[in-house]
Amino acid sequence: MKLRLSLIVLFTALNLYAITIGEKPKELLLSGKDGGLVKGGAWDSSMLRDKVYVMFYVDPDKKDVNEAFSQALKKKDYRSKGAFGSIAIVNMAATWKPNFAINMILKGKQKEFPKTIYVKDNNKILVKEWKLGDDASNIVIFNKKGEVIFYKSGKMEKNDTQKAFQLIEENI
Repeated sequence: MKLRLSLIVLFTALNLYAITIGEKPKELLLSGKDGGLVKGGAWDSSMLRDKVYVMFYVDPDKKDVNEAFSQALKKKDYRSKGAFGSIAIVNMAATWKPNFAINMILKGKQKEFPKTIYVKDNNKILVKEWKLGDDASNIVIFNKKGEVIFYKSGKMEKNDTQKAFQLIEENI
C-alpha cells in the first residue's frame, strides 16, 4: 500500500508543471538570456488568452516535420473567422546551428508573417517547465481562457490534424 501511494505521489509531482489538456500551464516569462520576442522584448505566456492560439515549439533541426499542418493551417485562414493567433517558439538550445543564422532566418520569417508571434527559447525553458518534447516539433493549442485543448509532440498525422482543426473551430 505504501509503495502504491508513493508511486502516485511521485507521478503527480513529475506532472506538476507539465502541460495538461483542460488546464492552464504554469506562467512563463522568456526574457534576457532566456530568450524573448524576435522583435525584441520579453514574451509572457500569460498573453495566451482572449484568442485561440496555435503554438509551435520547434527544434530548428525539426522545422519541416509539421510543414503540412502549418500549410493546411494557413489555408484555413482562421484570423478572418474570429479571435485567432499563432506563435512560433524556437528551441534555440536544441540545435547545432549557430544562433546568428537562426536569428537571421527568424527575422525574415517575422517580416514574411507579421501576425505570427516569433519567440526564442535560448535555454529550453518550455522543455523544463512545461515538459514539452525536446529536439522535436511540438504543437499546442490553447482556448480563449488559456487552457490547453490540444498537444502533440512529433509528426501530426491525419487524425491529429482533423482533431486540431475541429478544436480550433469549436473554440474560435
